[in-house]
Amino acid sequence: MKNDVTWLDARVTRVDDIAEGIRRFEFAAPIVLAAFDPGSHIAIRVAIENGHALRTYSCLPDAAPGHVAVAVKLHPHSRGGSRFMFTLKPGDAVRITTPENRFDLSWRATDYLLMAGGIGVTPIYGMALALKARGAKLRMAYGGQSLGAMPFLEPLRAALGDDLSIHPQDQGSMVDMAGEIARLALDGELYICGPLPMLEAAKKAWTAAGRPISRLRFEVFGDTGRFTETPFQVAVKGYDLTVTVPPDQSLLDALMEAGVAMIHDCKRGECGLCAVEVLDHDQPIDHRDVFLGEEEKHEGKRMCACVSRIAGGHAVIDTGYRPV
Repeated sequence: MKNDVTWLDARVTRVDDIAEGIRRFEFAAPIVLAAFDPGSHIAIRVAIENGHALRTYSCLPDAAPGHVAVAVKLHPHSRGGSRFMFTLKPGDAVRITTPENRFDLSWRATDYLLMAGGIGVTPIYGMALALKARGAKLRMAYGGQSLGAMPFLEPLRAALGDDLSIHPQDQGSMVDMAGEIARLALDGELYICGPLPMLEAAKKAWTAAGRPISRLRFEVFGDTGRFTETPFQVAVKGYDLTVTVPPDQSLLDALMEAGVAMIHDCKRGECGLCAVEVLDHDQPIDHRDVFLGEEEKHEGKRMCACVSRIAGGHAVIDTGYRPV
């Protein structure tokens, strides 16, 4: 599965501080952007220490007609993505893609549970408003470091009322995942976006409750790695080639461009279809998925090609496929 997108030369039209360390950016494109569904995102070409890279940001539901807006958190140890975004001002030019959606609502459930952690609220915000507008049954649990660091609180309160629970950590409040899941109808669905530990905890609670994994949907941040994006090389068993993966491209895309047969689906590190065997590597594997367990990640024998990387250097992998 592969979604085609178009790159556009966009212009920043508005910049607003909406929470502590979080800014909202609105862009106008040379074409009128079509309406997009909740969960959609755009990619933005950003400057990083080693050149350029891509960062994906969820599309907000409150942009002007034909525009697109995103919210970005400035990370204290930014490798360049959020730091670059925070230099933007109205009138600046930036390269963006048309919106695409890999975190779409099914619209099939009788009950929805939404969970957000910190800046992970960005895709959940649009989902909450869309579900409420359709009269769907839903609850939302929203956690953050403090009330001041949690964007979109007021519009969410206005839209959801008592169906919204807020959990600022500095007040000792935490999301009760097991309790929230227990309240969800048996055919209900959970949509969650937040830090990787939150996603892993939700997955553990969901499976412990005997819920079908098909009704749990994650959004995984693409820049949650431990290392900065640097070029690395992989030799592919069965193929007479070595593939160089640049900072702004995934291993999966680099392999497919080189003619290596790959199967894939989510491109978010969730499904595991693109996982490859790692036969050798001279630098650490930067695991950025939620598919592999902690033990597998520690062993370093597999990696999800869509999101995970090698922290520079060289690796030998086996995709399980051979050239015809």
